[in-house]
Amino acid sequence: MEARDFMPDEAVVAGIRTDIETYEGERQRARRRVNWRLLVYLAAVAAAVVALAIGFNDFADPHEQWHSTPHLYLYLGGLIAVIFAFWAASKPARDAQQKFREHLLPIVFGFIEDFHYRNKATPLSFDRLPHEAVGWFDRQHFDDAVSGKYEGFTFEFYEADLAATGFAKREETKFKGVVLAFQSIAPFPGLLVATHKANMVTSFFRGLFGDGDLEEITSGVAELDENYEFRTDNPTAAQPLVRGRLAQALQWLGETWPDEPARVALRGEDGFLLLPSSKDFFELPPISVPLDYRKHIEPMIADMATLLAIAALVRKVGASDDIEAA
Repeated sequence: MEARDFMPDEAVVAGIRTDIETYEGERQRARRRVNWRLLVYLAAVAAAVVALAIGFNDFADPHEQWHSTPHLYLYLGGLIAVIFAFWAASKPARDAQQKFREHLLPIVFGFIEDFHYRNKATPLSFDRLPHEAVGWFDRQHFDDAVSGKYEGFTFEFYEADLAATGFAKREETKFKGVVLAFQSIAPFPGLLVATHKANMVTSFFRGLFGDGDLEEITSGVAELDENYEFRTDNPTAAQPLVRGRLAQALQWLGETWPDEPARVALRGEDGFLLLPSSKDFFELPPISVPLDYRKHIEPMIADMATLLAIAALVRKVGASDDIEAA
């Protein structure tokens, strides 16, 4: 599949450009509101910090005025307040961008049947994602999620950030990127996961938390076995896949996906492809930048085309030649 095959026709593009012109007016209004709110909020923070600092001076040692311990805490609090002020002041920009995104995406992704878009909500397929693919985590955050049907198969695509609180309450990222959940052509009788090879510490904790009951198998491809570990509760059914189409798919992904190695999980009819990435796939430019169709919208369509091509390939991993030909 080529990205150009997914691009809207001229009539749709003309409509999108008209929508962009409408958004341009909203963008400029939102920008003015953000600038005004930022000025007011920062002035309020500065006035409060100065007033409190002067008040602290009445109780501080004359030699410690402006730099006593209470002052230092005040300045730290002021810094936090400034960060919050920037976030609060930018709300009109976030609202304008989100409103336009909700209007725009169903149009540019017109090739997806039964299209649905959600934001900041738990994806519908997330509770079926095997935890063996990501490990234990206690914090989850989701951004954009798209679901629908393409060429006969249903899928859900979402941006996820999964993390675990470790030693000294330090947060460890377990996965950050996009998850593609799809319906496999042929159900896998059990669980099969392909993940980046774990170190000894990770393997220890995996066994400690109950993930060690899966049997590890190999693909027979030296490069893959150096970087991946394949674990399953059904080695008999998994071995032909790992030595066949799954190995081929992962090799192709290694050449196609520029970031960290992808992960795959198969359980019954559910297939999951986890692609590590720091990219925001449906991000609009900052409110200070005019929106341009070719520069900002077409890359979104190209990204979705790439993701659907990847999902279409991986979902064939368990299919026989007869099923695939059909």
